[in-house]
Amino acid sequence: MSFFWSSWITVLSLGCWLFIFGVLMWTLKTKPVLEEDETTGHSYDGIREYDKPLPKWWLVIFFGTLIWGLGYFILFPAIQPHAWKGITTVEVDGQEVPWTSVNELNSQLQANNKVFNENFEQGILANAGASEATAVLAKLTELQSQKKGEAEPSAELQTQIDEQVKLLAPYVDKLAADPEAQKIGNRLFLQNCALCHGSNAKGSLGYPDLTDNDWLYGGEPADVLLTIHNGRVGAMAAWQKQLGESGVRAAAEYVLSISGNQNGYELDSAQVAQGKALFETNCVLCHGPDAKGLTSMGAPNLTDDIWLFGGDRETVRETIRHGRSGVMPEWQTKLGNERIMLLAAYVRSLSQNSAE
Repeated sequence: MSFFWSSWITVLSLGCWLFIFGVLMWTLKTKPVLEEDETTGHSYDGIREYDKPLPKWWLVIFFGTLIWGLGYFILFPAIQPHAWKGITTVEVDGQEVPWTSVNELNSQLQANNKVFNENFEQGILANAGASEATAVLAKLTELQSQKKGEAEPSAELQTQIDEQVKLLAPYVDKLAADPEAQKIGNRLFLQNCALCHGSNAKGSLGYPDLTDNDWLYGGEPADVLLTIHNGRVGAMAAWQKQLGESGVRAAAEYVLSISGNQNGYELDSAQVAQGKALFETNCVLCHGPDAKGLTSMGAPNLTDDIWLFGGDRETVRETIRHGRSGVMPEWQTKLGNERIMLLAAYVRSLSQNSAE
């Protein structure tokens, strides 16, 4: 908060406190002139006004609120927060730091995470026969702490972190077979992932179905872990400028022909031939010479009947014409390593059940 707004709030807060205190003291000390019958002389509709003291319980509560207000100013950064941090502290990352709403949130999250992680290691991993993952998680946490402390983390450190994440892969399938772990994974999915992928994990337009066996970046445990940990950024380039409208239509016709033409269009053989030549010249780098896609690029298989944005003729043309983009956010910062293991196990179980 800027100095101006800090000063504005400080002046208003102290000004209101002093005004209320002053008014209360003034009313206690001011005594009206009374008549012989001890009334003030005011009368309304036959009702005469007496000068009676305020009830003691009311005064105690009123002065109590004023004292509480002063205590708040002392305990918390209510007066010029950039200068006065208050005397209240919370524990964050093992250190006592001044209270702020952000620090309090982080402190509570860390306390909750500590309880969760202890239960995860001593209960969930042990029951699933995956206790060996504890050592891997400890090393991973150490590396991530180093990354957090560096202003510009090195590529070498990130590679070490990714390699450590991959070492968790064997334990993911063990968790996928554990009913209790699956219950927790389901709750985590509904809380964090259902907004995009749907509560049934079948996705929607632009968001992949997680219950099938079609994976843009690979469906092995290590691939799923890295996807959730680091997120993904996918982009399909716009080709209208390079290919022209006729080239876009020809490429779309070829894609429809190799994907099985599920909509039963009457395909133009000349455009299919032209599109094949364009594909072999421009598209194989990402989709591969067999058009089955490359998980290293996140490029989809064009020979199946699974479509992320739709497989009708006009939608395919639109995709080639203007391109597509998609972002899967990274979840390590929010969820942590243990919850990501449970999520990966849950997603893997959905795909395996679908395969069966």
